[in-house]
Amino acid sequence: MNEYEAKQMLKEYGIKVPNSFVANCEEDIENLNLKYPLVAKVLSEKILHKSDVGGVILNIRDKEDARHAFKKIHGKFNTPVLFEEMVSGGVELIIGVLNDASFGPAIMFGLGGIFTEVYKDVTFRVIPIKERDAWGMLEDIKGRKILEGYRGINVNKEKIVELLLSVSRLVEERGNIEGMDLNPVLATPHDVIVLDTKIIETSR
Repeated sequence: MNEYEAKQMLKEYGIKVPNSFVANCEEDIENLNLKYPLVAKVLSEKILHKSDVGGVILNIRDKEDARHAFKKIHGKFNTPVLFEEMVSGGVELIIGVLNDASFGPAIMFGLGGIFTEVYKDVTFRVIPIKERDAWGMLEDIKGRKILEGYRGINVNKEKIVELLLSVSRLVEERGNIEGMDLNPVLATPHDVIVLDTKIIETSR
């Protein structure tokens, strides 16, 4: 599914995502009513790595910028364009779901952004998880001090636990999630918000 559809699914399970708007044509920009700055993204289930192919434009400041962004992305890919309010600050996390041949669906948690590639600091649990499992995942990673107020960095760990439980419930209830990649997930002192997501479904 495309990113907009994936995020609508997350919202059904109480998972917070940025406010968004889908433009199918340039005229739709007139109805764009989001808080600037925005990010524009190519919207296609066939393009998983949007930044790698030039399908993301940041720091859109007004409707004129939005029109230019739409023309550039739509002209290159011939797809709708997803506009979202930009969110910054906090700690970047990653949450994923994969299907293991032996154990079935499993949930992954770790530090996101550059930490994902550099440290590969992640932990796994078999779905479904309980609250104690989610708290254990926060304790498992080597970078757990970053989640505990290291050098003045503060995140809401209770919200992270809620997110892990919501993802587990989504996978258990839907029954057809082949894979999921929530990265980055931005954790702040007050909330946790999923900035980018990929979800792959299988037919039942």
